[in-house]
Amino acid sequence: MAAAYTATHDIGHWIGGRPSAGTGDASRRTQAVYNPATGAVARQVLLASRADVDAAVAAAQAAQPAWGDTPPIRRARVMNNFLALLNQHKDTLAAMITAEHGKVFTDAQGEVSRGIDIVEFACGVPQLLKGDYTDQVSTGIDNWTLRQPLGVVAGITPFNFPCMVPCWMFPVALAAGNAFILKPSERDPSPSLFMAELLQQAGLPDGVFSVVQGDKVAVDALLTHPDVKALSFVGSTPIAQYIYETGAHHGKRVQALGGAKNHMVVMPDADIEQAVDALIGAGYGSAGERCMAISVAVLVGDVADKVVPKLAERAKALKVKNGMELDAEMGPIVTKEARDRIENYIGIGVEEGAQLVVDGRGHKVAGFENGFFTGGTLFDHVTPAMRIYREEIFGPVLACVRVPDMAAALALVNAHEFGNGVACFTSDGGTAREFARRVQVGMVGINVPIPVPMAWHGFGGWKRSLFGDMHAYGEEGVRFYTKQKSVMQRWPDSIGRGAEFVMPTAK
Repeated sequence: MAAAYTATHDIGHWIGGRPSAGTGDASRRTQAVYNPATGAVARQVLLASRADVDAAVAAAQAAQPAWGDTPPIRRARVMNNFLALLNQHKDTLAAMITAEHGKVFTDAQGEVSRGIDIVEFACGVPQLLKGDYTDQVSTGIDNWTLRQPLGVVAGITPFNFPCMVPCWMFPVALAAGNAFILKPSERDPSPSLFMAELLQQAGLPDGVFSVVQGDKVAVDALLTHPDVKALSFVGSTPIAQYIYETGAHHGKRVQALGGAKNHMVVMPDADIEQAVDALIGAGYGSAGERCMAISVAVLVGDVADKVVPKLAERAKALKVKNGMELDAEMGPIVTKEARDRIENYIGIGVEEGAQLVVDGRGHKVAGFENGFFTGGTLFDHVTPAMRIYREEIFGPVLACVRVPDMAAALALVNAHEFGNGVACFTSDGGTAREFARRVQVGMVGINVPIPVPMAWHGFGGWKRSLFGDMHAYGEEGVRFYTKQKSVMQRWPDSIGRGAEFVMPTAK
């Protein structure tokens, strides 16, 4: 069994290169952080006031100009130092994630590894920031473009990936020369402070990276602060839309990634065992608390009668236990409220007429009876009119929908309001190609259940799963965190005499 994270000290902010307990004003507030496996309060997190956000922005504003003027290769060396520290402390971060989120330790290790991928990508920022140059674009005139940092930028990140999702944002933003303020989820705040400490050890100047813990007060302060130039967000669709609209109203560049209802289409010619493995792992891994989790199995033709019994057998046998036990396949839900919401959806599904094949409600783990556990739930004969099909449950609930053919499967997926991720399992290349081309979803897997792009490709959905024009990380991230400048120049010996009343042309 891996070493658990058992610290009990309160969690505060990181401002100006050091831990901060806030400005000390009368509005000081805290919130309990739970260990989901035990159900007990593990520590308290300080919730930022507007004054705390102002202090973080002021520190960032003061530190950013010198950092932005630092040569990209030197910024990349700091990120390379940070990369080495992340690799060195991977298990410490993973234990923190399991202690506050509940996901199994091996999954938490995988989360840290995917975050590390983005840091590795950011180490290549000198190449990524190269501009274009055209000699003699007009007579005696040269033209080039360069990319410059925005200034102070911020990220608001969700509870389900307290290491990986912040790493979608701040490594690229920092490497590009910005100062970054992270507002992590208040449910699992410890990893953010640990990464702040590692960045300082890596040589990042004080003030360039800040953490403000908090709730809507902190979010609104960042959204309306005139010195915050851009804001990245990952979370639910209603909040993503609010972030996008409010940030745009205040003149900010915004990328806001919202909710999902990811489908996996299983064609009659698919490898059935492979498809069942994929549905079990993608549907119940991390207790379904992933924005890329498969929550709908679209079973084509007669494949449902082969797949559903196997899913039922596997769902009943899931090893649901404390995530620090290395044979655990699914841990607890992040909070009691989230578990109750998930189990309420199961009741709604029954009321709507879906066939409840496996009921995960009321699951208890020996020795952890007060933990926020639920088991894997499986529904069959779900229809598009049902709430358990339309709405994001964000838990270990897999809904099976039966359709006659691929055309019906495509129509089903394309009609949904979300377009985050989708998968198709088939043995036919023509089917795979047609599906990938015609499906209206941002990330597509062919025999890959969770098609999260690698660091250099970028992450993002379509429709109401993304508000904004640019995806997260990859070259899209570099463009998001920089602004292009075009320069045209000529020198006195090439300038003719007399006033010019037309724009420069290629003549």
